[in-house]
Amino acid sequence: MFASDRDLLVLEPGVFREVLWLGQRLVRGAGSVSGTTLTMTSQDEGFDAAGVDAGHVVVIDGVALEVISRTSASVLEVSRLRESVTAAPIGGGSIVNRVVEVSTFVPQLALVHAQAIRMLGLDSPGGSGVGEESVTNGGDLTLVEALGALHLVYASASAAGAPGLAPKAAMYRERFSTERQRAGARIDLDGDGVADATRRMNVVRFTRA
Repeated sequence: MFASDRDLLVLEPGVFREVLWLGQRLVRGAGSVSGTTLTMTSQDEGFDAAGVDAGHVVVIDGVALEVISRTSASVLEVSRLRESVTAAPIGGGSIVNRVVEVSTFVPQLALVHAQAIRMLGLDSPGGSGVGEESVTNGGDLTLVEALGALHLVYASASAAGAPGLAPKAAMYRERFSTERQRAGARIDLDGDGVADATRRMNVVRFTRA
């Protein structure tokens, strides 16, 4: 995928507090933050077993922090939201023995990613044609995937009866549609590492049966 939970946090700082599905909660417990280190004192699942790592988002005492790396099953390196993934971590201050939750919207990101791959006319992994590994500018497609995922998240939450989220669902649907028409994928068609073509998601391709 070209986007992660962190990319959703960039666009919508409140999403990990406004929407929570138990089936997509990875870890819950209690922990403390000192600087850029989150240490759990209790948890229902280890960070390693839950697959929590860079790109995930942890919420402690209502504060959403991005995960920089996993140190152990009970310790994470975290940061307040940075301007980019290459920027230095920003300490989360001092938070002592508060509720910690790690949820993910990877299922929604995966749906949008699969849709994007199809719209670009690329094969899914294992296919015989040009696949997503041929995209040389995946970072340029982060925004479109994140917008599409936010639309799915808020549309689902609104349909489930969560109040006040329908306007956000509509807004992200519109932004996704606009970005989908703008975004272009640079494709390496012959495997030499150099892009040979640009494909856009607003172009329909016909193939002979």
